[in-house]
Amino acid sequence: MKIICIGQNYSDHIKELNSKPSSEPMFFLKPDSAVLLKKHPFVIPEFSNEVHYEVELLVRINRLGKYIQPKFAHKYYDEIGLGIDFTARDLQRACKEKGHPWEKAKGFDGSAVLGDHWVSKEKFKDLNDINFRLEKNDKIVQSGNTRDMIYDIDTLIAHVSQFMTLKIGDILFTGTPAGVGPVAIDDRLKGYLEDEPIFTVNIK
Repeated sequence: MKIICIGQNYSDHIKELNSKPSSEPMFFLKPDSAVLLKKHPFVIPEFSNEVHYEVELLVRINRLGKYIQPKFAHKYYDEIGLGIDFTARDLQRACKEKGHPWEKAKGFDGSAVLGDHWVSKEKFKDLNDINFRLEKNDKIVQSGNTRDMIYDIDTLIAHVSQFMTLKIGDILFTGTPAGVGPVAIDDRLKGYLEDEPIFTVNIK
């Protein structure tokens, strides 16, 4: 299973990190060992003093695909999920400053939260109008809608498939909206698709 993460897919998030938009979808990978085990807390790693939450809409690939055309991309997934891309922001910042790859800031153990369940895409009237949000300690900290994506789901699938074969079970993180921020011990994060609870994560 590959975990493919899209960066810089919401304009407001690009601005809050003082980044520059890319001319095409930007993506990176997390290893399968990054998946946070079900019902386990997220333990802040000892090598970072600034771990940020980033809530993201997910799609799970359901068939083998390579060089997928955008008009056929909708056939390669049938479920929508929600997750968190935990990021060691201090490590990422240091790596960027040196021009180094920053996988260690994104791919560490437990850095990928997958929701407790997936939702059939048929339940949504419009995949380009899905609301999602993240609450920290019962306060909304991130609120997004897929209409605000720079690149929509089908465009992302088509783009990534030009470079690597997509396999059944691969998961695509589609980018995070503005509002990312640090976690602290005893925080509780809750993610919602529309108003349906998808996950709860305790921070230790």
